[in-house]
Amino acid sequence: MDLQLAGRVALVTGSSKGIGAAIAGTLAHEGATVVVHGRDPVQAQRIARGIVEAGGRAHVVTGDLTDEAAVDQLLSAARRQAGRIDILVNNAGGSGGVQQTWEDTQPATWQASYDRNVLAAVRVITRVLPDMRQARWGRVINISSLAALMPPPSRPEYAASKLAMNAMTASLAKAVASEGITVNAISPGTIHSAALDQRFREVARDGGVPHDAPWEEVERMALPHFAQVPVGRVGTLDEVADAVAYLASTKAAYITGMNLRVDGGMLPGL
Repeated sequence: MDLQLAGRVALVTGSSKGIGAAIAGTLAHEGATVVVHGRDPVQAQRIARGIVEAGGRAHVVTGDLTDEAAVDQLLSAARRQAGRIDILVNNAGGSGGVQQTWEDTQPATWQASYDRNVLAAVRVITRVLPDMRQARWGRVINISSLAALMPPPSRPEYAASKLAMNAMTASLAKAVASEGITVNAISPGTIHSAALDQRFREVARDGGVPHDAPWEEVERMALPHFAQVPVGRVGTLDEVADAVAYLASTKAAYITGMNLRVDGGMLPGL
C-alpha cells in the first residue's frame, strides 16, 4: 500500500533511540523526509545516518523540549533544513526513570512528568500548527501509553500525564478537524525495547533460563510476570511505527481524535 508520504516532512521528537527511532525509520522508508530529534547529538546523528544509508532523507535537530527557547531554536533549525513540518510525532517524554510509589511520590515529580510528557508536546504543537493550518493539511500523532488506561500502582504521575495527553489529543482533534488536520494518539502496551529486554532476561535468569538464551525462550518465561497479553507475546517497535505511518498517511484522513491501542489485546473491552 502506498501511504503517499513522499514529499512530506515529519518531525519525530525523541527519535534518537527506541520507539522514536523506529518511527523515524519507518516514515523515511515510506518516503517522508524525517527530522530526527534528541538531546544527544551523537545518538541522533547515528539514527539519521542509518536512514540516509538505507536510501531515505533525514536531518537532525537537538534540544530540551521543556525549554521554550530551545524549542524555538530546534524548530527554526528543522524548517531551515527540511521545510514546513507536515507530520508531527510527539514521542519524547517517558517516566523519567523514577520508580515512585504512593508512599514516596512528590508534587515536584508530578510537575516534571507533566512538563516532560504534556507541555513538551504542547510547545511543539502550537509552533507547527499555524503552518499546517495555512497548508490545510497536517498530521499530529501523540505517543501515549497503555498506562493511561490501565494505571499501575507505581509511577502514578506518569499514568496521569499520559491520560492528560489523551484528553489533549481529543480536544485538538475537534479544534482542527475542518482544516485538513488529523490528531490521534497511540498507546503502546508491552513493547520489546532495550530496557524491556534487559528486565525480561533478569527475570528469566532467576527462573533458570540462561541470560543469553534465545528471545523466544526468555519471553515465554518472563512475560507472565509482567503482563497478561492475550496474543501471548510482546509487541515490536516496528508494529508501533507501522501504526504511526498509517495514521500519518492520506489513507487515514477520516480518522481523528482516536487513541489507538497497540497492546496485543491487553485492555479488556472495547
